[in-house]
Formats: sequence, structure tokens, C-alpha cells
Amino acid sequence: MLKFKLLLWAFARLLQRQITHNPDCARYVEGKILVFQIRTVSGAGRHYVIRDGAIRSFAGLTAHPEFTLSFSNAAKGFAILTAGESQAAFLRGLGNKELTISGNFQEVMWFQGLTAFLQPPKVVAPCDRIAL
Repeated sequence: MLKFKLLLWAFARLLQRQITHNPDCARYVEGKILVFQIRTVSGAGRHYVIRDGAIRSFAGLTAHPEFTLSFSNAAKGFAILTAGESQAAFLRGLGNKELTISGNFQEVMWFQGLTAFLQPPKVVAPCDRIAL
């Protein structure tokens, strides 16, 4: 449970760092107002507020989020949120009922775009030249 809670706390810090240092990310959140939460079925979690080009997080849950990501337990939440192939992990979690999503799915899709800023850049290796 502690790793999950720490991850949720750090998540907002990592996103804020991207907003501050990455102009593309700053443009992505510019003008956006959104309240969402990430939690376990048992009720542990945090809620997040995106407003005025910044993200803030708060311990506990909120009564009126735009959407909620609910994990079956903290261990599954941590595993899915830290998976290398995040999109595949989310889809597996949904299929296995380890993750449920409720609320405005348009905002969930926007959020997926935001989390893409946390992915490390893909390194493209130059092709070796073939001598003819």
C-alpha cells in the first residue's frame, strides 16, 4: 500500500515538472480544468486538480471527479501504473477487472495524452550503412 500511495504522490510532482520544463506539455494543459482521482476499491487514493496550467494533488478522494481510475488493490495499481508498456498494461487491467474506469471517457483519453509526456523518449538507432 505504501508504494502505491508514494507513487500517486510522486505522479503529480512528475507531471508538474513536465509542465514546467516541457513547452509541449505546458501547451497541452493550458486552459484545462479537470478534477480526477486514482484509487483502490477499498478507498485509498488521491485526487488531482488541473487548473491554471498546473497540477496539484490531495490526499483522499473527492466527491465529484470527472473520472476515476479504480484498482482492485494497491499492488495491482502499482504494477499497472509502473508497467513499461503502459497502454498494454491498462488494457490487460481492464480485461482482468483489476482496473475499472468510471466517469467521462473523453477526459480519460485526454489524460492518457497527458501521461504520454511521462514516457521516456524513444531512441531511434541509426541504420547501419550497407556497402554495395
